[in-house]
Amino acid sequence: MRRIRTIAVLPTLFTVGNLVCGFFAIVVASRIPAPESAQIPVAAAIEYRAAPVRVPDLNREDPTHNLMFAGWLIFLAMVFDALDGQVARLSRTNTDFGAQLDSLCDVVTFGVAPAILLVKMCPTFSYLHPKAIWIIAAFFAACAAMRLARYNVESGDHDDHLNFCGLPTPAAAAVIAGFAILTYTLRLEDNTFALYDRWMQYTLPIFSVPVALLMVSRIPYPHLVNQMLHGQRSFDHVVKLLVALVAIMLVRGYAVPILCVVFVLGPPLRYFWLQARGYAPKRAGRW
Repeated sequence: MRRIRTIAVLPTLFTVGNLVCGFFAIVVASRIPAPESAQIPVAAAIEYRAAPVRVPDLNREDPTHNLMFAGWLIFLAMVFDALDGQVARLSRTNTDFGAQLDSLCDVVTFGVAPAILLVKMCPTFSYLHPKAIWIIAAFFAACAAMRLARYNVESGDHDDHLNFCGLPTPAAAAVIAGFAILTYTLRLEDNTFALYDRWMQYTLPIFSVPVALLMVSRIPYPHLVNQMLHGQRSFDHVVKLLVALVAIMLVRGYAVPILCVVFVLGPPLRYFWLQARGYAPKRAGRW
């Protein structure tokens, strides 16, 4: 057995931060009790003791608050996940230890945590179809683990890191986390929340199945972080990024889930459209 003598400190701390966020997302989601009936609650029936901005108050009587908090923890983990790779490349400290640790943390944060969050987000579906919801959640987590294992085996130093082969696990987790945030955003509007909640609880579990399959597919996906931030860009490019970030933050409760769904569905639609026109990619995982 070959013993590890040194590891890169800063990238490792970012990677562990990813794991910690995923762990606490599971803890927060687990505070939501199991459903006792199939009745879909309306916003007026959900009590909360603090204003929505007081995120640190974990109120068990407000399930949408815990869903929102768990969703943002997953997005915070995505920030740590993006930073650890960037820091490792900038400091030239890419190691096998860092790659393996990153995948182990991603399994928890982007595989297990969103799967549990999915179960807690859909109490009506969970009550009516308890076996189906757990099978779907387990299938999602399993596909995330297999996608990460395949990435470790197939990736190499020659890769340009500008495209992914299959849907990245953080993006798949972001779909579920985004709808958790949208649930919290709409909860104060009785009619809107009731309509959305009924639609979401029956649609999201079914939609999670193709999302899981896209993770283990060969459909190419762009690496947005590297494509937008890689190398030197024009001044206008930086300004456009800042304007886009400000616009997203102003309506983040609505923009986040919409952008996540667009990112998940856009590449497959483009891929099959190119195939239908005879312009299929020559290599899997590349446009």
